[in-house]
Amino acid sequence: MTSPFAEHFPALRSGFSYLDNAAGAQVPSHTIDAMSQFLTQGSCNVGQPYPASVRATEVKAQARAATAEFLGCRPEEVMLGTSATALTFQLSRAFSRLFQPGDEIIISELEHESNASPWRWLEAQGAVVKPWRARWPEGRLEPSDLRSLLTARTRLVAVTAAANSVGTAPDVATAATLAHSVGAWLIVDAVHSSPHQLPDVRAWGADFAVFSPYKVFGPHMGCLYVRQELLPRLPADKLWFVPEDSPQKFEPGTANHEGLAGWLGTLRYVREVLGDGQPGRAGLEQAWRRIESLERPLLETTLERLRAHKRVCLYGIPEPKGRVATFCFNVQGVPPRAVAEHLARNGVGVAAGHYYATLAMQALGLMPEGAVRVSLLHYNTLAEVDRLLAGLDTLP
Repeated sequence: MTSPFAEHFPALRSGFSYLDNAAGAQVPSHTIDAMSQFLTQGSCNVGQPYPASVRATEVKAQARAATAEFLGCRPEEVMLGTSATALTFQLSRAFSRLFQPGDEIIISELEHESNASPWRWLEAQGAVVKPWRARWPEGRLEPSDLRSLLTARTRLVAVTAAANSVGTAPDVATAATLAHSVGAWLIVDAVHSSPHQLPDVRAWGADFAVFSPYKVFGPHMGCLYVRQELLPRLPADKLWFVPEDSPQKFEPGTANHEGLAGWLGTLRYVREVLGDGQPGRAGLEQAWRRIESLERPLLETTLERLRAHKRVCLYGIPEPKGRVATFCFNVQGVPPRAVAEHLARNGVGVAAGHYYATLAMQALGLMPEGAVRVSLLHYNTLAEVDRLLAGLDTLP
């Protein structure tokens, strides 16, 4: 039952099966040690000549550069903040000063509320929000459906790179091409996709993207990508002396420096343990190839066994292609919360509810109770899948 990665992840040594990774991944010792070391050597702010401040300044610069490498962009296009949600709302405030009444925003039906509520907020000033409906019950997003929604007034298309509910991994690059064909911007929510698939904002054609290091085996923080040409054009609630073309315009206040140090530790784990010690983007690419190879049997086996279970109603794409190892389902005759409570008593942690994916849950007719969610990462095991299914088999 113990993960082969337990030597790196202290939490995995407890014997509990963490199968709610979409709510936040466990962290390796590399991360914990980096945060502890930073705080032990002196916690302070940036910009001063004494040693602890020099370290903080270096950590912030290194974290920005490393995050750019992770996203496939330039350091000056990376904003470091408290959460993806907070950063997205900052973008929304900027757009509120640019968009005009009648301007259109398209939101996919697979979005987490952090990539939906900030845009619906703009309806109060006259923006028109259109839903990009998914094809249910599989939860597929068809580019042809997006094409039919686009007009000359479309300003923004919001789409996830992987749904935190049913696990669908849409064709983001095609969505970007379609959005740009009418002069609209594309924002990608990469929060759920990032632990499964290495982001590449250039290949996507994204104008904006967000992700959360705490979903990628790191500390609780968020990161925002803004295409460099757009940054000076975006109004921001900032200190007067911060330049308009600086990523600091979306980073008010003091940064979580120990979190930045921890994120650097996470990326060291990824390269050293999963990426064969290779430096740079090449090490990350190798690591995510390894992650894919580790997750593949988990995805295939879990999907097959949940589909075959007589009491399980599984939502989402029924084959491995076009999805990640996240599974949304209900059990006949048992409320989702009761399923999660039963599994917890049997040493298995899963989610129950809508997990902020209210658009998808409404489309499936599952509100307000929602559904059960199982989300697996590279450190999970087939033995834990057995444990999950054994727990489902013992439900009353």
